[in-house]
This record gives sequence, C-alpha cells and structure tokens, in this order.
Amino acid sequence: MSFTLNIETDFSSEEVTEAIRSAIEHEKHVARYKIKSYSTICRDFEAKFGLSSAELRTKLETEKMIKESSFLDWYEAKKGLDHWSKRLEILSGVSFK
Repeated sequence: MSFTLNIETDFSSEEVTEAIRSAIEHEKHVARYKIKSYSTICRDFEAKFGLSSAELRTKLETEKMIKESSFLDWYEAKKGLDHWSKRLEILSGVSFK
C-alpha cells in the first residue's frame, strides 16, 4: 500500500524526511518498550492461572469473571499488548523513497 503525504512547510524535504523518520523510530522504540512490559504482565498472569491469554480471555468472557480485579488487570494488559504489537507492525512497514 502506498499513499501521498502532503506537508506544508518551508523546510527542505531532507529536513522533513529526517524529522518524520526520527518520529517513526521513536514511536517504534516506545512500542517495543510497551510490548515488553505488557508481555511480562500477561506471562505473569498466564503463570498464575495456568492458562494461556486466549484461555484467560475465553474464561473471562464466558464465566463473567470481569469483576475480579486481577482479571481486569490482565485484560487491560492484553489489550495494551495487542494495540502496541499492531502499531509496531504498522510502523515497521513504513519506508521512505
């Protein structure tokens, strides 16, 4: 997929490209950090309950266990992990020509 990006500035294309490239690299760094943090939380919950994240999600949804705070913590961590993993995948596909 490709698209056009219109940039309205008086800066040179090299300066604009470097600023965008730097911003993307920074966001990728943030994503990797978030993925590592959320992965650790999810692994801890998986070990605590002896279930995979997929099994925990099914159990949470089918048994209405959402009221238990530990499950809510895991659920939010899993959502964060999924969000940042997707974001990193998207950013990793960006290139400049």
